[in-house]
Amino acid sequence: MERSQLRAAIAGTGFMGAVHTRSARLAGGRVVGISGSSPERAAAVATDLSIERAFDSSEELATSDDVDVVHICTPNHLHLPLAEAALEAGKHVICEKPLALDAEGAERLVGAAEKAGTLAAVPFVYRYYATVREARERVRTGRTGALRLIHGSYLQDWLLDADDDNWRIDSALGGHSRAFADIGSHWCDLAEFVSGHRITRLAARTLTAHPQRRRGDAGTFGANDGSEAGHVELRDVDTEDAAVVQFETDRGAVGSAVISQISAGRKNRLWFEVDGAEQALAFNQEQPEHLWCGRRSEVTMLPRDPAFMSEPAARFATLPGGHPQGYADCFEAFVTDVYDQIRSGADGEGTPTFADGLRAARLTDTVLASAADDGSWVEVPVAAPAEVSR
Repeated sequence: MERSQLRAAIAGTGFMGAVHTRSARLAGGRVVGISGSSPERAAAVATDLSIERAFDSSEELATSDDVDVVHICTPNHLHLPLAEAALEAGKHVICEKPLALDAEGAERLVGAAEKAGTLAAVPFVYRYYATVREARERVRTGRTGALRLIHGSYLQDWLLDADDDNWRIDSALGGHSRAFADIGSHWCDLAEFVSGHRITRLAARTLTAHPQRRRGDAGTFGANDGSEAGHVELRDVDTEDAAVVQFETDRGAVGSAVISQISAGRKNRLWFEVDGAEQALAFNQEQPEHLWCGRRSEVTMLPRDPAFMSEPAARFATLPGGHPQGYADCFEAFVTDVYDQIRSGADGEGTPTFADGLRAARLTDTVLASAADDGSWVEVPVAAPAEVSR
């Protein structure tokens, strides 16, 4: 298939819909349509983003004969039915996480993707930072020595106040986990991707800072929409604002992670560290141009410069050192990776698939089970070999 012939359609008109649209175009795709919460909303965004067609519904988009790749960026409760419909129609699918509201639904989608024989991917795009790939390569080649500790945090503040609201807070739309399913899944994916370890057992506590919130719409990472002053409609909250997790891995390491959407001043601080017998490595998504490398005798900051990085990392350092790359570049690299595999039929190294989405769902369900049992240690369900893609 020629690069210009891959036809993409975007289900969802919010922040992520715009991100997917940009990346699809930069990856050489032709964005032929978009759908939203209503035909009117889809038409307005299609005009804003210069997209050819506004579909009347996401179901119509997912099964259209004029679409090769379906990007699903809707509220979480729609991921499962839309992805199933698209796969049954023979489409390639890029679906935002969580794949489904629970691991059972995610497992259904892994089976549907296998049956369809098409490419089904999840945007765990932090894998596409060159400094992350450098960390992964240093662990893989043994430069760190055996890993003993894996730890870090993912902190945001966009839901800090009781006046901050979003559809994700409603468990009927977003699922029974919010903070962990939304961003803790990214942290765990990155920690496992870099370390090569799998979390086998964990203990978790969760916190809901605001049992009630004022209805409004904070969008994604934005302020509330400013509903009328003096008019306060409260909604009960049954999803967590933060989670603290301890864990053990299949290779003998221990670790911890703090996940929060209520940490003032932290906009999108995904940070992890792996501590090996010879070397420790740390990555901070808000400062991704350097990889922190620690030895007992020295600490160095490796710049994101292809001249000084391993080959697997340098592939994603598309600009010379000193010319910053960021989140949008990672998303473009991810979509390009997926599109190139669709065209070639080849497997990609490190491409996050629906199997990784199922892994995230199982970890999320385990965190909720532990938290519901006063932080008891719970075993993470073991995946079948066919479900492991990393």
